[in-house]
Amino acid sequence: MKFYTRLPQSLKSYFEEELNDYKHMLAQGQLKSAWNHLERAHIIGQRYPFAHSFIHWKMLGFGFKIKNRKEILGQIPRLVFGGVKSFVGKVPVGNPGGANVPPLKSFPIDKELQAVFIKAGIQLQ
Repeated sequence: MKFYTRLPQSLKSYFEEELNDYKHMLAQGQLKSAWNHLERAHIIGQRYPFAHSFIHWKMLGFGFKIKNRKEILGQIPRLVFGGVKSFVGKVPVGNPGGANVPPLKSFPIDKELQAVFIKAGIQLQ
């Protein structure tokens, strides 16, 4: 069972595409690009508790893979509380989810991802 099955059908393919691109870039050793795809998946899925938690799990694993203590320690509270924040509808829109940004700060969403939300019929806050 995929952990993000409660993601709206209209967003699922975009979310999965980002995850697939992440895996592909990671396998090629393109760590910066791989991380960028995780951040994009985070922005797409952050309103949905299971998808949100799943991405923080992947980010935690990435932190271990690159042996980045800051990322590992930063992802633990995000993993614990991210899904809860999604459940109550209190997520910082556009936040890329990494430990290098404040967890409660909203960020502008790039035009490409804005188009994804528009095509999916999802209103941005």
